[in-house]
Amino acid sequence: MEEIKAAIAENHLMISRIRKEIAKRLVGQEKLVDSLLTGLLTGGHVLIEGVPGLAKTSAVKALASAVHADFKRIQFTPDLLPADLTGTEIFRPKTMDFVTRKGPLFNHIILADEINRAPSKVQSALLEAMEEKQVTIGEETFALPSPFLVLATQNPLEQEGTYPLPEAQVDRFMLKVLITYPDRVQELEILKKTSFAPPDPIGPVIDVAELAAMTALVEQIFVDEKLKEYIVNLVAATREPAAFGLDMARYIDYGASPRATIFLAKAARVQAFLEGRAYITPQDIKMVGPDVLRHRILLSFEAEADEVTPDAIVTALFDAVEVP
Repeated sequence: MEEIKAAIAENHLMISRIRKEIAKRLVGQEKLVDSLLTGLLTGGHVLIEGVPGLAKTSAVKALASAVHADFKRIQFTPDLLPADLTGTEIFRPKTMDFVTRKGPLFNHIILADEINRAPSKVQSALLEAMEEKQVTIGEETFALPSPFLVLATQNPLEQEGTYPLPEAQVDRFMLKVLITYPDRVQELEILKKTSFAPPDPIGPVIDVAELAAMTALVEQIFVDEKLKEYIVNLVAATREPAAFGLDMARYIDYGASPRATIFLAKAARVQAFLEGRAYITPQDIKMVGPDVLRHRILLSFEAEADEVTPDAIVTALFDAVEVP
């Protein structure tokens, strides 16, 4: 444990440097930065939702600039094709054979910008890459580079020209982060930083090898048996709320899958790491819980009629499940 504590303290300095580089372009949004770091340190994909103009894309690009890894931005549009992501086979008349040209998915960090503006066939092509870390082109399957991370942005579904993402794809995202407008002080700082001074360049802080070592360190953070049971109970409460004294079954069509249990433990470990601890606490689980669970609870028509949101259900679950 003492060795892990010392390693965490040493690596915490690198995390501070990454935060400092991101702060050159991003004002506030500490929760968003923590979520991006969580995805980076676990290899878990992150979905960021908010209205246009809230620096969703800028935040991802700033993170990518601070990591010395291959990065590609893909602008999702209604006319996008699956081959635009994965690549395709091209026929060469001179040699009378096919050559594979790989698409933009063959990079470490992918920014899927406005992901919900592309049709379902494109989302299906992305699904294999997100879950299996591989891509099939023709009859051949290619492994994607490690690490492989999808950081996606989307506008609220009520906006013009958007498509709801398939539930199976949404479940592949480790976190769904909701961002809102900055306060007046932050907005004034944004104005000064973007309109009255040239932006400071962001330099790479960490490379792929150092990132892999940091990820291995996060996996060594201690999780007590009682906290493991607490995580399982929280996810179970989304499926059987009555067992935990909650009258919410009529609002939930489907609860969270076991994937949520795994992601909740991983995200809590990163939260402890970001706090400089070698063990997780119930507060770590509560901090990351809403981002892990909100997109995995499918609401019923009755919930929509009563204007019950997934976040309201998650809050009630955390209040009902006994904390060890």
